Amino acid sequence: MENLKNLSAEKITNDLLPQKFGRRGMIWTASLIVICCIGAFAYIKQLREGLIVTNMGDYVSWGIYISNFVFFVAVSLVGSLITAIFRLSGVPWRTPLTRIAEIIAVSNITFAALIIIVDMGRPERLYFLFTHGRIQSPILWDVIVITTYFFLSLLLLYITLIPDIRMMISLKDKLGKPFSKLYHWLASFWQGTAAQEKIRDRAITILCITVIPVAFCIHTVTSWLFATTYRPGWDSSNFGAYFVSGAFLVGAGAVVVAMYVFRRVYKLENYITETHFDKMGKLTVMLALLYLYFNVNEFLVPAFKMKKEEKDYLSGLFTGDFAPMFWFAILIGMIIPILVLLFKKGRKPKPMFIVGVMVVVGAWFKRYLIVTPTLLHPFLPKYDAPARFNHYFPSWEEWAITIGSMAGVLLIITFFARVFPVISIYKTLEDKNALTKQHETTEQYESVPVS
Repeated sequence: MENLKNLSAEKITNDLLPQKFGRRGMIWTASLIVICCIGAFAYIKQLREGLIVTNMGDYVSWGIYISNFVFFVAVSLVGSLITAIFRLSGVPWRTPLTRIAEIIAVSNITFAALIIIVDMGRPERLYFLFTHGRIQSPILWDVIVITTYFFLSLLLLYITLIPDIRMMISLKDKLGKPFSKLYHWLASFWQGTAAQEKIRDRAITILCITVIPVAFCIHTVTSWLFATTYRPGWDSSNFGAYFVSGAFLVGAGAVVVAMYVFRRVYKLENYITETHFDKMGKLTVMLALLYLYFNVNEFLVPAFKMKKEEKDYLSGLFTGDFAPMFWFAILIGMIIPILVLLFKKGRKPKPMFIVGVMVVVGAWFKRYLIVTPTLLHPFLPKYDAPARFNHYFPSWEEWAITIGSMAGVLLIITFFARVFPVISIYKTLEDKNALTKQHETTEQYESVPVS
């Protein structure tokens, strides 16, 4: 924040305004669109032919789609939580991070909802969920809490954007006219009066207070989809805390990756400083240690009891077919990040970016391991089952849809960064004014002669 004192209001505004795509931006966007189109083609094929195009079956009936769903929910969790907790606690260095976290939350929860529809096979089944849903089913709870969280996150993002959008309306000569109608539609009512500011501040506070329990509920309820199903590896009362702690970690990793990319691409070194990376590094290592604790707790208790079904499941993870992926996820997603982030040099921007990527990649494989090995080891023994039911590897259609959904998340973030500021101009100028006043007050105090 100290950097802001030496920057003029005009420079801050120019630096933080959305920028046109350059050549690299156009290539990046075109690549994401192509990947999304391949995913859409695979989904159309799945709609025409049915779920038979996937390699899911009677045992592995969820597969990579639900792994991806849990991953998206996990990443989205920390977005609104960072915004809400940082705002309510008055963390002074939060300004460059909160909007990035909000964008990540909205984009990921959008595709979490869509991937559930993909997993249903037929999209009209979503209608039956509302007409024939059973309140005692965790699936219905999950739909309700995801919908609630989506609208809360979207509202929180929009309300914090309003003053910036109004500012961009006044700067239309500098920005050009591509999005002027959108800006007018979204914020032409905003005049910045004291009454409007009061209503906006109150709305943000209410949303921040509301979104915290909803964010905890969304991943807790998602964990109940597993824990209430009688399967080895899921029959656990630890699952709620296990899921929430993992979501905190992967969400923090995603925010760190986004911080680094936006800092490099938009040259935001004056706003996203090394101090921000250092503080996020300390937060990430704490979350990694917390998640590691719940992992030890999750596997140690069934390993101690070693019931037959649990033994087959744990053997598959620790020494069997899934062992390479399991140890990769543990080392890449937790152990190595902890070792790197414990040192100050590891909390510099570039090492933090690498650690963030490791955390996110490890978290995706961890979600795959939560779903697949368990479904391959049911409590009831398999009789007269085809040989292919003993193994599962996603078909190309499943991979295309999954990777396409990830590209869709990145595409939402990319389009948002093209249309709106990724760091709040309004709040940054407020921070600068507060620093300037504080500096002037300090100088006046120091200039008073001591008698």
